Amino acid sequence: MFSRDISRNFLRVLVLLLFSAAMTACASYKPLDPAFHKALGKPYTLDSGDVLRVTVFGQNELTNTYAIDKGGYISLPLIGSVASRGKTTKQLEAGIAAGLRNGFLRDPDVAVEIDTYRPFFILGEVGNAGQYTYVPGMTVQTAIAIASGFSARAEQEDADITRTVNGEVITGRVPLSDPILPGDTIFIRERLF
Repeated sequence: MFSRDISRNFLRVLVLLLFSAAMTACASYKPLDPAFHKALGKPYTLDSGDVLRVTVFGQNELTNTYAIDKGGYISLPLIGSVASRGKTTKQLEAGIAAGLRNGFLRDPDVAVEIDTYRPFFILGEVGNAGQYTYVPGMTVQTAIAIASGFSARAEQEDADITRTVNGEVITGRVPLSDPILPGDTIFIRERLF
């Protein structure tokens, strides 16, 4: 009889501990910032790691692919470093044209397109965590598939994404069907049970 009471008390304590652990995990979660999804509808802004195809019509020696360096610049012949971080391709076209107009070409016609997007990163409970090439239209689910799927211990309902929005780093928990952006870091959590 005495051992049965100890077993019941032990079970009650165990259930309370598990419940408090679950509540602590929920308490660390904060709601998704509205700016998080607004970034999906905005024009794509360039950053380090993007590779651009710059075409200056009629100027074959200026037409080439250029990578945006860690400082956020591309280096072009004649005009040197051009600030690229945070700009759209149209804004960068205008900046390059203005630089070329400044003593080099009378009326430059410049086109900028993205040759290769900066990579995304996936960490946590996946087969092969790491850095992968971004392809437009990707979702969290396709990113997990590229990283060899879930591990045996993975939480398979949602994922945490860290992304930079307007210069601010934001983390949010999203369903697997949510789109991702270049430069995102996806974290797949370990399930509790």
